[in-house]
Amino acid sequence: MDALDRDILIALQQDGRQTNASLAGQLDLSASAMHERVRRLERDGFLRGYHADVAPEGLGVGLQAFVTAALSAHNRDFIEGFERGVLDLPEARACYHVTGRFDYLLHVAVRDLAHLGQLIKNDIAAIPGVAKLETLLVLTEVKSDAGWPAFDDG
Repeated sequence: MDALDRDILIALQQDGRQTNASLAGQLDLSASAMHERVRRLERDGFLRGYHADVAPEGLGVGLQAFVTAALSAHNRDFIEGFERGVLDLPEARACYHVTGRFDYLLHVAVRDLAHLGQLIKNDIAAIPGVAKLETLLVLTEVKSDAGWPAFDDG
């Protein structure tokens, strides 16, 4: 990956709908060379997909929360079992294996408080090995995901 590849990633992160020709013009590259670079970035896993920034209310999401989970033991079966269980939850927007008091941090999106209660009781707490859960409700979103920060190599 070179500086131009990094600039391509930044530009696409800001506007993933722009045409190849527009992107090529913005970065002073031929359209065919840009196309090849973008395809290589996709093939190498640096471009993982293209997404629309959708208002959650448009999809019926009325409540977001963070759920922390502690496992009863730190063995492979519980860790892999928990991670498989989370992958099956459409309400889980993201899940992070973390350090500290809890083992996992989940960002969940649900219709309402009743839906959240059902998700926690019937799905998350039912995953084998879950010892403790704590839930934090999102009151307001101060800053939404605007993409990854870009750092120079130096």
